[in-house]
Amino acid sequence: MSENTKYEPTALEEKWYAYWLEHNYFHSEVDETKTPYTIVIPPPNVTGVLHMGHMLNNTIQDVLIRRARLRGFNACWVPGTDHASIATEAKVVDKLAKEGIKKSDLTREEFLKHAWEWTHQYGGTILKQLRKLGCSCDWERTKFTMDEEMTASVIKVFVDLYRKGLIYRGHRMVNWDPEAKTTLSDEEVIYEERQGFLYHLKYQIEGTEDYLVIATTRPETIFGDTAICINPNDERYAHLRGKKAVVPICGRAIPIIEDEYVDMEFGTGCLKVTPAHDVNDKMLGDKHGLEVIDIFNEDASLNSYGLHYAGKDRFVVREEIVKELEDKGLLFKKEKYTNKVGTSERTKAVIEPRLSDQWFLKMDTLIKPAVEAVLNSDTVKLHPKKFENTYRHWVENVRDWNISRQLWWGQQIPAYYYGEGKQQFVVAETPEEALTLAREASGNAALQASDLRRDEDALDTWFSSWLWPISVFDGILDPENKEIKYYYPTNDLVTGPDILFFWVIRMIVAGYEYRGEQPFSNVYLTGIVRDKLGRKMSKQLGNSPDALGLIKEYGADGVRVGMLLSSAAGNDLLFDESLCQQGKGFGNKLWNAFQLIKSWQVSEGVPQPESARLALDWFEAKFQQTLAEIDEHFEKYRISDALMSTYKLAWDDCCSWLLEMVKPAYGSPMDTKTYTCVVAAFEDLLRVLHPFMPFVTEEIWQGLKTRTPEEALIIAQYPAQQPYDESLLRDFAFAAEVIAGIRTVRKEKNIAFKNAVSLSLINNEGVTNRFDAVLIKMGNLTEITPVKEAIDGASSFRVKANEYFIPLVGAVDVAAEVAKLQEELQYTQGFLASVQKKLANEKFVSGAPEAVVAAERKKEADALAKIATIEKSIKAMSNV
Repeated sequence: MSENTKYEPTALEEKWYAYWLEHNYFHSEVDETKTPYTIVIPPPNVTGVLHMGHMLNNTIQDVLIRRARLRGFNACWVPGTDHASIATEAKVVDKLAKEGIKKSDLTREEFLKHAWEWTHQYGGTILKQLRKLGCSCDWERTKFTMDEEMTASVIKVFVDLYRKGLIYRGHRMVNWDPEAKTTLSDEEVIYEERQGFLYHLKYQIEGTEDYLVIATTRPETIFGDTAICINPNDERYAHLRGKKAVVPICGRAIPIIEDEYVDMEFGTGCLKVTPAHDVNDKMLGDKHGLEVIDIFNEDASLNSYGLHYAGKDRFVVREEIVKELEDKGLLFKKEKYTNKVGTSERTKAVIEPRLSDQWFLKMDTLIKPAVEAVLNSDTVKLHPKKFENTYRHWVENVRDWNISRQLWWGQQIPAYYYGEGKQQFVVAETPEEALTLAREASGNAALQASDLRRDEDALDTWFSSWLWPISVFDGILDPENKEIKYYYPTNDLVTGPDILFFWVIRMIVAGYEYRGEQPFSNVYLTGIVRDKLGRKMSKQLGNSPDALGLIKEYGADGVRVGMLLSSAAGNDLLFDESLCQQGKGFGNKLWNAFQLIKSWQVSEGVPQPESARLALDWFEAKFQQTLAEIDEHFEKYRISDALMSTYKLAWDDCCSWLLEMVKPAYGSPMDTKTYTCVVAAFEDLLRVLHPFMPFVTEEIWQGLKTRTPEEALIIAQYPAQQPYDESLLRDFAFAAEVIAGIRTVRKEKNIAFKNAVSLSLINNEGVTNRFDAVLIKMGNLTEITPVKEAIDGASSFRVKANEYFIPLVGAVDVAAEVAKLQEELQYTQGFLASVQKKLANEKFVSGAPEAVVAAERKKEADALAKIATIEKSIKAMSNV
């Protein structure tokens, strides 16, 4: 133990983390004699650095894993990172651009070499930062979703699902991210309300001078118009049936069709149909056999269909085409309009609907076990339960999963094309197997490996992370291995509700498909960390503190406590840096208690005082009562409540009461029995506190006595619940009120604590004298005497129906006390006179509101009662 007497978090954190690593306390191996407790980390993006959300999430995981370790479970917390296709590829592309290199100038292999270099250089940052927080992950088990065996697992699952008929290739309208140049799933699109315009454009009726006016928010898409649609019930346009309209600027004639899909009340009641760029227009186009014209390049600039706008960005074109339409008299009007715009969750770019060949996973049958597990059987429990409604919405409205991405960083889709185009292909785990299958399918035994072209697309990142609880234990490639059979299913998952669909539901689906059981039993859904104004923390707003800076300032223990105290499951945390200061203050309180205990001199020849015996008996009962509360909070995943109960036990019950009650008189030694019991009680407290504050508790634990590595706190035994005497708690609660009364009298009467006083009691409730020894010590009393009536010349207080009296003879300066009472009497008499003068005024009494007059009469009654009390006290003091 350090000889420092000052609490210095940084130094002790570095020391003890190194110690834990040195003795391999975090590592777990299969041990059939012990029950496993397993958590898999929600793998942070390999691009990531520690932020407040990570701090909250991983603190909770560490609390759970450390508590399980103390409770004798074979605790295994698997860490790792996610390759994050879109985010990582964007980082690498940006890095290359700064070096004057374009992705388009590289082969896939060349680009991936750069991506791996970037990953090796920056990819482990966040895992290193988690160590600063105290995370006790099994670092030997660290996984990366692009590890060789992890990739092989993903490919194996793709092939398996394809052969089961659950994966198919389809030409569909998808969400296109023009910045990342890839498709996104519906769940990766965030809809934001934005202020824009509704443009009313004039389409000339072919062969006439008449015009149709059509409203659109996207005038740049007119180049892809292939029809005008009206409602067949709309008599305003009955005369246009069978005619054609001319698209402004491009001059193409397009048919006017009829469909009840058109809302006659929106805009002008006419709809321009652009099948290549709107999902509903595509359905209309299919129904009516319309031409499909794609006007965008992959970066959302216009292609050759955009005529003189070709090569320009869609939003630039929007501004320019409006001006051209206006100049040509084809803009009828424009008006402000608010609508919801889809944006990419990753790049924030505005999404473009686009027709594309993609790979999809059928979800309608796969989802069924996931519905049963959460909503019907409680096999998987969500905490808090309120998120079951969100879960229900997702599983009841699930759509086929678009699993392909137009990226290079990620698992490459194992589809191999042969022949012309992309109509003929085989799906296989290896190129060798693909060649064999292609020869069989084509009937061409002379087909060579060079004749096959592997699909360029990568799989959606979530298609690897949905296997995470299985693949980290190699359960896909080797489904009968001892680790997957021992550690799976895992116990608890801690994650945010924002990825309930992206990840949690899909992991449950994968668990039942590939292991026949759930991947975890409990899902703890944390809230979002927000600032004091309720805003989500972000780099853009500049309201997110430096996570490592907070740890440096307040210590990891302080930050952990500060966050958890205000972080109920599922509820957002309004973060205030003062919470971390409070956490650090708590650590300092424990440290000072430790220093106090270490400062006591101990003597075997001193008998144990009755007050110390009572104090220790009470604290044991209080500890057991609180331990039951804490355990119940953990069972219900109320981690914040568990910490608060522990906090009060340490601060109030241990530091403020127990240590004060057992503390020996100044300069006197403590008896051995009391010291031994105090240390044991403090050790129990440290065991309960350790999951929340691992560093300071280990430091104090090791400082209380010499320990071997096998006796470290991190692997000590968690206290077990024991029966306790509830009457001890009731009797002490009463005694504590009496002590508070004694202290109040001493303060009011300026009776120094060094001056011993006697206490007389009218015991109206027949209270026990069980804690009299504690009262005598804590109140510095000479005796406690039962009496039958009030004592003159004494200061009194009441606890429930019982009255207590402290005689003031010899305890106070009577003359000074009488003078003080006389001064108070004079002031109160003056106040009474002013109130009575107001009440004697007939005009006031008759004119003022009844409530005002009643308030004045109450002031009069209170003043009269107070004067009577003061006069009684003066009389009593005068008789002393």
